[in-house]
Amino acid sequence: MTPKPTDILQEVFDEYARDQFAFSFSGAEDVVLIDIGTKLLGSDLPVFTLDTGRLHPETYQFIEKVREHYNISIDVLSPDTETLESFVRDKGLFSFYQDGHLECCSIRKVQPLQRKLAGLAAWVTGQRRDQGASRTEIPSRQVDRAFSTPERELIKFNPLAAWTSEDVWDYIRRHDVPYNPLHDQGFLSIGCAPCTRPIQEGESERAGRWWWENEDEKECGLHSQNLRPIQVIQEQDS
Repeated sequence: MTPKPTDILQEVFDEYARDQFAFSFSGAEDVVLIDIGTKLLGSDLPVFTLDTGRLHPETYQFIEKVREHYNISIDVLSPDTETLESFVRDKGLFSFYQDGHLECCSIRKVQPLQRKLAGLAAWVTGQRRDQGASRTEIPSRQVDRAFSTPERELIKFNPLAAWTSEDVWDYIRRHDVPYNPLHDQGFLSIGCAPCTRPIQEGESERAGRWWWENEDEKECGLHSQNLRPIQVIQEQDS
């Protein structure tokens, strides 16, 4: 039997102290989890988001709307200034169109996330199996091999792994959950402005991310282990 997101989140809350875990926040799925999480835990829910410096204006407004709607603090993570300035000076603002998105994403997203996760034992994401080819096998709970170290094992929880896009939007409508207005313009998966476009009819949900690259490799590094076999420490979805 597939566990409910509420059950998975309750497991997180029971297993970890509040300073040992955090919710990642960027898209519609994440706000669904914030909505569920605040109903279980209250406004003391630990939440963070990544400010790459290249987000859409609508996304910045969305972050503030979520903060106000749930009366929560959101830890906004930024890239290292010196590293970013050196990268832009050497390669410009749009090098990813020629040599791929990984280096830029590493500086703007992965490195800030790594600093955040270094102080945690677990984190919660809104990943779903139906989002794209790289995510079809994700479990609800797994060892995060990308950010674990020999001294510290990090656990990643994906409470919405078994949900579909329809499930997410049904929840949003029924519970009046705030969402990014770019979704109403055809953006289903929203990242940085230069690297995100609305999807076309018949395309997968993440087709609008790094659309000039291979469909099977659309991960920025935050969930890079999706591109390799996944180590599951507790399979809860069977």
